[in-house]
Amino acid sequence: MPDRFEVGLPDGVRLHVEATGPTDAQVTVLLLHGWTLDGRAWHRQVDALTEPTGGAVRVVTYDARGHGRSSCMALPTATLTQLGDDLAAVIDAVAPVGRVVLVGHSMGGMTIMEYAHRHPAHFAARTAGLVFVSTTAEGHTHTAYGLSPRITRLIRLAETTGAGVLARCGSWRPPRALLHALQPSIRWMLFGDRCEPADIRLVTSAVARASLRSIGGFRASFGAQHRLDTLAALAHLPAAALVGDRDRLTPPPCAESIAAALPATELTVCPGAGHMLMMERPDEVNAALTGVLHRVLAEPTPRAPAPSAVAAGA
Repeated sequence: MPDRFEVGLPDGVRLHVEATGPTDAQVTVLLLHGWTLDGRAWHRQVDALTEPTGGAVRVVTYDARGHGRSSCMALPTATLTQLGDDLAAVIDAVAPVGRVVLVGHSMGGMTIMEYAHRHPAHFAARTAGLVFVSTTAEGHTHTAYGLSPRITRLIRLAETTGAGVLARCGSWRPPRALLHALQPSIRWMLFGDRCEPADIRLVTSAVARASLRSIGGFRASFGAQHRLDTLAALAHLPAAALVGDRDRLTPPPCAESIAAALPATELTVCPGAGHMLMMERPDEVNAALTGVLHRVLAEPTPRAPAPSAVAAGA
């Protein structure tokens, strides 16, 4: 059973954290979930990582502010900037020493980039490897929902307007009956050719736990973030990027641009898969994670970037 506890943040928000593995492990893997989800999205990765590593790895998941079992927050803090600061605080709390490997899905991947941008010295001192799953470093540049440009513009307008309304709804959560009715839309937006009913139930359950303030509030900062320059300063790190070729939110060009910024990155495109790769293609995600971990564990000491590279990420 994982250890469950809370990490308190300076503004009073409390984050729900779950950790599996010894506190003195050589490497701590932090798994960061996507928008409207929670740490449970990584359950297949937690199981795969903790059993075969013989105590060398500790695996940590946490629910972002306003998500899952973490507390709600003031609307002005519903930003990627704040999530990057939160990640730095979580690392200090759960892994005060040793190397960390950061794994981010969608919003979680963007959180990692924001952490690297805002805390370059902290990032350089602690981070030994990166895995980006169905995420982007270019805002909504490539997001077309698999539709025509005209329809995409209409959907984005409706989404932005709706997000503004939801952001003002406070800590209320979506009615479960409404989410059940929206399951076909959730399935179309998030999944590819194949989808297990249990995965739809888990995603719906996670959305039901997210506050309306977080569902609406975070949306604005997603489209505005551009962090390819930040990634370019991290080319010394073992890394992997994965994407599904049916991903309507962060399509393959998003992962391709990440891989171009990080030339040593192993890029995996999963045929027929959508946005929820850790559920749809757990074997591929686990293989990428394991590959980065093996490279990190083979290093006797953490790699450090040249001073100019650190400055470039500032």
